[in-house]
Amino acid sequence: MTITTPVPSSTSTAPTAPWDDLVAAALLGTERRTPPVVPRPGQDVPSALLDAAALSTVRRRAGLRPAPARPGPDRAPEDPRPALPAAARSRLALLLADRSAPGRGGSRSAPDLAELLPQWLTLANHHSYRVPDALLPALLDAARARTDLRAEALTLGGPRALWLARLNPDWKFALRGAAGRASASLPEPSGAATAPDEEQRLWEEGLFAERVSLLAAARHRDPAAGLALLSGTWSTERAEDRLMFLDSLRDDLSPSDEPFLEQSLSDRSRNVRATAAELLSALPDSALAARMAERSRGCVSLTTDEPTADGLTAKGSTGDGLTAEGPTGKGPTGDGLTANGPTGKEPTGDGLTADNLAASERTPRIAVRPPDECDSGMQRDGVVPKPPSGRGERSWWLGQLVEATPLDRWSEWFGGRGPAEIVALPVADGWQADLHAAWCRAAVRQRSAEWCRALLGTPAVAPVTAGEAAPAAWRDPAKLLSALPARERAEWVAEFIASHGLSDAFRLLGVCAVPWAEPLGRAVVDALDIARDAGSYPWSFSGVMGLAERCLDPTQADRLEVLTAIPDEREGAAPGAGGYWAEAFQRLVGTLRLREAMRAELDPS
Repeated sequence: MTITTPVPSSTSTAPTAPWDDLVAAALLGTERRTPPVVPRPGQDVPSALLDAAALSTVRRRAGLRPAPARPGPDRAPEDPRPALPAAARSRLALLLADRSAPGRGGSRSAPDLAELLPQWLTLANHHSYRVPDALLPALLDAARARTDLRAEALTLGGPRALWLARLNPDWKFALRGAAGRASASLPEPSGAATAPDEEQRLWEEGLFAERVSLLAAARHRDPAAGLALLSGTWSTERAEDRLMFLDSLRDDLSPSDEPFLEQSLSDRSRNVRATAAELLSALPDSALAARMAERSRGCVSLTTDEPTADGLTAKGSTGDGLTAEGPTGKGPTGDGLTANGPTGKEPTGDGLTADNLAASERTPRIAVRPPDECDSGMQRDGVVPKPPSGRGERSWWLGQLVEATPLDRWSEWFGGRGPAEIVALPVADGWQADLHAAWCRAAVRQRSAEWCRALLGTPAVAPVTAGEAAPAAWRDPAKLLSALPARERAEWVAEFIASHGLSDAFRLLGVCAVPWAEPLGRAVVDALDIARDAGSYPWSFSGVMGLAERCLDPTQADRLEVLTAIPDEREGAAPGAGGYWAEAFQRLVGTLRLREAMRAELDPS
């Protein structure tokens, strides 16, 4: 019989030493709190504490009783959509593997596969394919890392992606879209009450992301029913949740939403009130739009005023009903005629006075008198009283009134003039920038292509004239372009690039439909060719090159092939620029051909 001598413990610790005391000593430090351990000879106190914690951990785990086994997950739902073709499946695996690679290697002229993944997903969804089950985890990981992929990735993943996401907390983002998909695919059994009951339960008990998605889906299916769902719990929602729910009404906004939005103008939250006012101003026939229009009409008017020698203005009548006033006012003369100005004027043979004739020849212009105060009614209608730093109060209030005014009212007030005629009118006393900027915001909010077209003007005209500030429209022309039809957008930007080059065109290109329609693609290629021949720094155009890789029509690849050669170094050119340009064009051509291959692989024919 062999007798085994127990090995003495490396650390003596009281068996009753609480785990919390060990943790507290570790957090505070052994110099500030003495741990309930006795170090062995030669051992320091911190090491003894760690040994004691390890021993206590083993003791605690050994004392646990096995927990009952959890039930397994439900069977994954079926996805009846067609499977990807073999070549497309291999391409997706390559794109997802490149996304997870630690770094890009190889030549700088190689295409960036990560930037092609969004287009591949869009094309696959266009053909209604489903993702292979084995690639679902990688697809969800890609969507988790890049928010721009999520909508298309979840569409491609279908019901199985949502089933899988519920089993992994890392993919909980996918549940944001789960409610809308679930409600849209709810069965319609014999009782029509099943779907509404399930929808109501999810609305009352679901996660916030699920509720937002459910509300959006319900609104898209039946705007009135979606609004009724929101109204039922509105008073109990948190302010930040009310704001998100209210913003979700934007896509399917209709006049029937006005009573609810009007009530929200009295909400406790300032942000909720502001959002409600913005949505109401997008409804041109709403009561708020009428109130804002009335205020704007008192601030902005059409006049024929002309400054006099003493700084006063003399007003003349125009054909559209404007009045004529002299600086001293009007009064009847002894012979019953009207005296305008300091002296009476005799009528001419045709019954008009000399002042009338002079006034009819004056050019109308816009006079602006901004509000003197921001009263409680204006604040309730969403006007923010405090301006940002560096902005005057009255101009700030004026801008908010004008941008919330229905644009068709200006034609009514300005004698039936169209947007282009109104924008061309001179504005008195330096108010043009503020007025036009407010019209720009109104045109974008109300999606008025006619007003956006008028405010943008001709693309060939330089946005900034020497010695002048940029017109209001040029503070953000991309937003105005977004309201124009896709074809017109492309033509406008193409003409702009042909006139001004690519320096100011990056944001404009970003709002154009993909692939770029002609003549836009040709204009971008020509401008890049000109910059290359001029010896410009190629890295100055890296942003436009990146857009061209994703947005140019792949059929342009053959035309660009000639630009892949290294050009001769020109005098005064940036050192090494020719080689960089050649690499950039090689990458562009390679990317376009890869996009064409992707499109062919996904084509079911």
